[in-house]
Amino acid sequence: MIRIRTRRSAVTALLAVSLLTPTVAACAEAEASSPAGQASPSAPSAPSVPSTTSEAALSLPRPSGPYGIGRDTLHLVDEKRGDPWVPSAGHRELMVSVFYPARPGDGDTDRDGGRAPYLAAEEAELLLKGLKLDQRIDAGQLTSVRTNARTAARPAGGKHPLVVLSPGFTLHRATLSTLAEELASHGYVVAVVDHAYESYGTAFPGKGKKDSSRMRTCIACEKVEHAPGGDAGEKRMLAKAARTRAADISYVVDALTGRSRPAGGRHPDYAALVDTRRIGAAGHSLGGNAAAVATGTDRRIRAAANLDGSFFAPVPAAGTSRPVLMLGTRKDHNPLADDVTWPRQWRGLHGWKRWLTVADSGHLTFTDMPVLGAQLDMTDPSAPLSGERSGQITTAYVTAFFDKHLDDRHRPLLNGPSPANPEVAFHSP
Repeated sequence: MIRIRTRRSAVTALLAVSLLTPTVAACAEAEASSPAGQASPSAPSAPSVPSTTSEAALSLPRPSGPYGIGRDTLHLVDEKRGDPWVPSAGHRELMVSVFYPARPGDGDTDRDGGRAPYLAAEEAELLLKGLKLDQRIDAGQLTSVRTNARTAARPAGGKHPLVVLSPGFTLHRATLSTLAEELASHGYVVAVVDHAYESYGTAFPGKGKKDSSRMRTCIACEKVEHAPGGDAGEKRMLAKAARTRAADISYVVDALTGRSRPAGGRHPDYAALVDTRRIGAAGHSLGGNAAAVATGTDRRIRAAANLDGSFFAPVPAAGTSRPVLMLGTRKDHNPLADDVTWPRQWRGLHGWKRWLTVADSGHLTFTDMPVLGAQLDMTDPSAPLSGERSGQITTAYVTAFFDKHLDDRHRPLLNGPSPANPEVAFHSP
C-alpha cells in the first residue's frame, strides 16, 4: 500500500526507479502509515537499467474480450465550478479518453490504420522529466506505444455499463490504458480522466486559433507540498483533492449521459450507448480514493474499485453500503501494517466488500508501467512481480468486480483464493 511522501525530493527519488516497473512508491501522493512527522524511509537504490532508444516498439496487451475497441478524446468544462488549484484559470477542465466497445472487426489489433496514440510527445517528455528519468529513457519509447484502440471505430449497438477511471496523482490518464481497453473489450464504456493541474503534463485544447494547445502541469503538486501544517496539512489537501476528483467523476457521468455536452468536435452519442443504471468508478492511488468517495456523493455510481489508494477522504455515509473493491500491495503477511487508512475504512463499509492484496507488487503494479517496463527489461528488485502478471491480475479482478456489480454476472474469482492467482490474498480483518 502507499507509503505517503509528499515532499518533492523524496517522491522523485523513489519514482526514479519506478517508471515502467512496479514500485513501493506512491506517485507524489503520500501518507506514511507511521505516525505524523516520522521520517520517511530512504529510497531504494536504482536498479540496473539498459540504455534505451526509440527503436524498440512497445505495445499494450491484447484485450481478452469479444469486442473491438474505439477511442475518443473529450475536452470537458464544468462551468459550475472553478479550478481549485489555479482560480485564475476559470472553470474546472478535464481531458477524457473514452474507450468504447466497437463493432466486430473495428478496433482489431491486426490493423494499423487509425490506431489511437498512447501519449503525445510533450506529455511523454514532461512525464519522464517529472520522474527524473528524462536522461535515461527516450520519450520516443512512450510515444511509440501501440494501443489496441481505433480512433474511428463504429460503436457497438445497445446500452453498455459505464466505468469512470481516475489515475494516480501526477500520472497521465494514459497510464490506465491496459485496464480501460480490457473493460471496453468486454462491453464497457470507459472514461479515463485527466484532472487539470494534477499530472506532470496534460495537453488541453487552445482557446483560440493562435493558441493550438495549452499544457497543464502539476500545480497541485506544489500546493500539496507546501501545504501549511506539515504532514497533517498535506493529508488535508489530498483529502480535498480526492473530493474534488469525485466531483469531476460525476461531471464526466453528466457528459456521457446527456446532461451536459463535450466542448467542440464530433463525438459518438454516448447518451445512446450508456446504461445509466449501470455506472461504476475506479482509480489508482488518489484516483481510487476519489472513486470510492464518488459512491457516496453520486447515487448513480453503484460500485467502486480502489487500486492501492490511501483513503485520505473517507467514503461518505451514503456510499458505505455500495460495493467496494480494495486491491493493493502486500509487502509482508500483515496487511494492516501497510496503510492505516485501509482498516479504518474497511470497518466503515457495510455492503459487499473485498480487501485483496498482491504479493511481490508495488504501487504502480496496477497501472501500465510494469507492463511496458517488462518490454524494456527494466526491473525493480523490491517489487518482482512480472509485468505480465501485473496486468493480468489487475484486469482480471477489476473486470470481475464490475461484471458482478454492474452486469449481475456470477464471478467466482471474487469468492476466495484461486489456484490460478496464487499471488492474490483475501483479507477480512
